[in-house]
Amino acid sequence: MSSRFPNHPRTDRRVRRIAVAGLVAMTSVGCTVGPDYHRPLLTTPGAFKSATTTGDQPVRPEWWREYGDPELDRLVTIADASNQTLRQAIAAVDQGRALARVASSYRYPTIALGSTLTRQRTSGSRVSPASGQAVESASTFSDWLVPISLSYEIDVWGRVRRSIESARADAVASADDEAAIRLAVHTDVAQYYFTIRSLDAQAALLDQTLASYREQVRLLSAQVANGLASALVVHQAEAQLESTTAQRRDMVRARADEEHALAVLCGQPAPTFSVAVSPLPDAPPPAIPAALPAMLLTRRPDVAASEQRVVAANARVGVAVADLYPTFSLTSTAGFESANLRTLFDWRSRLASIVPGVVLPIFQGGRNRANLDAARAEYRQTVAAYVNQVLDAYRDVEDALTDRDALDTMVGDYQRAATAASNYHRLALVQYKTGLADYLTVIDAERTLLAARLSLAQAGNLRHTASIRLVKALGGGWQPR
Repeated sequence: MSSRFPNHPRTDRRVRRIAVAGLVAMTSVGCTVGPDYHRPLLTTPGAFKSATTTGDQPVRPEWWREYGDPELDRLVTIADASNQTLRQAIAAVDQGRALARVASSYRYPTIALGSTLTRQRTSGSRVSPASGQAVESASTFSDWLVPISLSYEIDVWGRVRRSIESARADAVASADDEAAIRLAVHTDVAQYYFTIRSLDAQAALLDQTLASYREQVRLLSAQVANGLASALVVHQAEAQLESTTAQRRDMVRARADEEHALAVLCGQPAPTFSVAVSPLPDAPPPAIPAALPAMLLTRRPDVAASEQRVVAANARVGVAVADLYPTFSLTSTAGFESANLRTLFDWRSRLASIVPGVVLPIFQGGRNRANLDAARAEYRQTVAAYVNQVLDAYRDVEDALTDRDALDTMVGDYQRAATAASNYHRLALVQYKTGLADYLTVIDAERTLLAARLSLAQAGNLRHTASIRLVKALGGGWQPR
């Protein structure tokens, strides 16, 4: 006889089995609505037109070590540990991964345990629901309730799965953004560092020239005092000395500005940060072969991040499509309820309920359709941004290759110009001493020689900058995780 009652243990087990079977059945027949992701169509060139050599090997991850400069290695290490923009990017990666875990949590039921105590006094003038007669006396009682509640959205249309797909793509995009920022920090450190070393080289040239100019002023002043030369040549030499001194002071200012910018990249206070003086040598930067354009799409973190945003937007279209369909849910409660704390956890005090639910959107003023239109528009925006990012990547590589080749040729031109200017200066001094030329010729020769040497030093720095830009354009050795 006891098996007839719904609160019998065997009946409870039967109800649970039916509920679980229904849940599994509804989930197993679910589908995922919305479009599956496919990479947008791109026109991929066969090769870069400015590339003289190509290779299928990526740039070395620690590419800056190819330059063989321990000080550069040290500065990059400091920037890795202390750059604040990079720290922001790392925090954004942590945030994206946490949000992906939040989205994944909706695959599982939500279970909560609660407890309530209700102390209630009823009115003595109320009507009894059972008899319909007035109750002459009031009553006071307690109600102890310890329920465990379960709620679960049955992902029939794949709304939860699309949400997870979108959140994971956003998390991957944030990691790719961090890699792009790290690459930018590394290349900026290298560019500022080599610019400082180039300024040191130019300052060394100016120091040598100033020493020569001071000696000339001293000798010419002595000749004027002895009546062997006109005061005009002294003034000409002094004017050249002072203008070169001003140029040297401007070099100090420019170096200080570069050093301050490098301090920020390294996450250090500018007043306490310094880079030792070390002139940039004439040696060329390491050779970096260009990859094929098709390989560039998998080696640039900014391109990869842009594509992951397309993946996320595509998944959000699926979420918007799923919102047009009914939502299936399951709510269940189990626990104990009693008017007396001593009997709260007795078997007869147990309670349970299972409530399947279906919500069908009928009229919402066109909100769901508008959300779907907005999601599709967002997807088109991300596709356009992705294609544009790829085009920018191709342009970056072509620019860097063009600059590198042009600057290699330019350095050779400036080397020959410096040699010719040195010969000009030597002959001008000989002719001045023999009376075949005036001092203006010497001044012109000295200015020509200084300008040629400074231009050569500047071209050497530009050649290093073009090399670093090529490293950045090729992705800097980044590999997708």
